[in-house]
Amino acid sequence: MTSRSRLPWFRCPAPGAAGLTLLATFLVALLVMAVPARAADPIFPAGSRLGLVPPPGMTLSKSFQGFEDVAKDAAILIAVQPAAAYAEVEKSLGADNLKKENITVEKREPIQLSFGNGILVTGKQAADKTRYRKWLLAAPGKDMTALVNAQVPEQEDAYPDAVVRAALATLAVRDTVPDQEKLGLLPFTVGDLAGFQIESVLPGRAMMLIDTSNGAPVDSPNARLFVAAFPGGPSEPGDRAEFARAAFQQIIGIKDVQITMAEPLRLGGQPGFQTMAQAKDAGTGGDVMVAQWLRFGSGGFLQMIGVARTDMWPAELARLRTVRDSVDPK
Repeated sequence: MTSRSRLPWFRCPAPGAAGLTLLATFLVALLVMAVPARAADPIFPAGSRLGLVPPPGMTLSKSFQGFEDVAKDAAILIAVQPAAAYAEVEKSLGADNLKKENITVEKREPIQLSFGNGILVTGKQAADKTRYRKWLLAAPGKDMTALVNAQVPEQEDAYPDAVVRAALATLAVRDTVPDQEKLGLLPFTVGDLAGFQIESVLPGRAMMLIDTSNGAPVDSPNARLFVAAFPGGPSEPGDRAEFARAAFQQIIGIKDVQITMAEPLRLGGQPGFQTMAQAKDAGTGGDVMVAQWLRFGSGGFLQMIGVARTDMWPAELARLRTVRDSVDPK
């Protein structure tokens, strides 16, 4: 490499248009070189409020929320727990507790994140005859607890400690997950939410909708609608009524149930069964109406359960039916 002392002196041309142009170009180049490159934006797994900038070589996983390098058996798993769970999570990251999971703690330290400070535990774990290097991160957010579990085979040198730490330090939280992203995790489509809000989604299986219009609190909404896809179902049409009755008896959160209607009907061009009842809210004791709709298909069925305050039932039932009729298996 040529040493700095052997480099030729830079000589500015004499003043003039050409000279000023060259000098300006040179100064602009220096300014561009002085501006740091923009850091990569965090990547959020579908449906997750947590995301980060993964290490080079890792991509979004197709089987869990996080990132992985399948060829190198390396992964970063991301999970969210309620805010109140942080104290228990922090306790679980103690050396004695982790030892029960065959994790040997090497270091426990604070880590600074964009949304606050967390705890980072590094160590090693033996699993399935393979030894892994482990990084466990927990951090409290304003309304959640962030959890990250990273592991790389001990002999794998593509992901050194510094690289994994740098990735974990980019952990970020987004305020909400777009509705369409949530719905994309389900085995069915929903064409019309009818003004309901998505309270929660169980990827690959179910969702819960709530109506909080007119100032109703999230923990006590005007109505709820649970929609889920299940495998199986009655093989014979004559068994559907009994199947619907048994499914209705499994509904939680209601008591003092009085069935007012139980009949077959067509839903989306498929055979179905409708059950309606008067009941009491198991928590508040308030009067509620309940509707269960089952839609049977090949190898599985959809279950839709709507619950609403009795005094709001006519209006809520119309909206529940709107959502019901817009649901289709993928």
